[in-house]
Amino acid sequence: MSIDVIVVGLGFGADFAPIYQAHPDVGRVAVVDADPARTTAVADRLGITDRFPSLDEALAAPGWDAVHLLTPVRFHAEQVQQVLRSGRHCASAVPMATTLEDLDALIAAQDDAQRNYMMMETAVYSREFFHARTLLDTGKLGRLAYFKGDHLQNLDGYPDYWRGYPPMHYVTHALSPALALANSRVESVRCLGSSKLTPDHIGVAGEGFGTEAALFKLSGDDDLVANVTMSFFQLGRSYLEGFSVYGDEGALEWPQLEGGPMKEFKLEQLPDGRRGRPVTEADVRPPGAPELLPEALKRFADGGHGGSHPHLVHEFVSSMVENREPRVDARTAATWTAPGICAHQSALQGGAEIQVPDYGAR
Repeated sequence: MSIDVIVVGLGFGADFAPIYQAHPDVGRVAVVDADPARTTAVADRLGITDRFPSLDEALAAPGWDAVHLLTPVRFHAEQVQQVLRSGRHCASAVPMATTLEDLDALIAAQDDAQRNYMMMETAVYSREFFHARTLLDTGKLGRLAYFKGDHLQNLDGYPDYWRGYPPMHYVTHALSPALALANSRVESVRCLGSSKLTPDHIGVAGEGFGTEAALFKLSGDDDLVANVTMSFFQLGRSYLEGFSVYGDEGALEWPQLEGGPMKEFKLEQLPDGRRGRPVTEADVRPPGAPELLPEALKRFADGGHGGSHPHLVHEFVSSMVENREPRVDARTAATWTAPGICAHQSALQGGAEIQVPDYGAR
């Protein structure tokens, strides 16, 4: 079975188009961008002959099995529903949507269309996540005890539609590793905003905060908590996006500076005659599980976002070829996205506890 894919949005999408071209189960690849010059430049460079000036025209064309949306966040909810209604499978960059109502609408659209929807969450296909998964599965972390996530990124100079964007609406990169490792969901959240937005940062979302810090209570009997800090404005700090996971026997911490090694911790046996168990630590640079990829995609495994891009493409394509739901399907995507929406509401209410809907994710 050969899958024909349309890649929409060639800022970020230019990284994905050649991966689709290389995938052994993909036939034709088409590209779409609102900027004709960018469409021409990317398509010419990659030797792509199928080009469309808009998503509407692409969906009106016969054929084509799937669409990968890499468009601005404000378009995700509407465009995903448009793609699903056209009878195509749909992958979309994060986040799934920015309101609980739109999350419900996308789940309903996916159910009605009986087509695959996948949120392309990079964090759970990164080399760092694969390493954390291995540590957990082999017992080196022991029992999960605590999670920490950070996404600090100054958006000054980004397009105007990012102005005033609530940081917690983009929480999935920092939170989804915790939920995936714990195989859990968020029950409730308390969040505080820090640094009220100055007039030059307030955008279409209205007044808010440059930084939002939340405590997410996970479901289950272990009383697990994920502590996540998101900051997009008014913070003089270099880029940091990652997660740390702690167990009762070991831990894995994200580097404080981009590009540095992760720190792996391990509790040693209690020595005779001493109090407290010693801890060893080591620098680690995970390989990124290239063995999980088809041979043709392994050359992309050193790319951005922790080498996640070829894994995301392979999972989306495989889900269609194998006629199954993708790993991050509509209900899982809503489970990972809704906590951030609720966290922002908590911040606007001075840290009030907000219950998070249960979407029945697998």
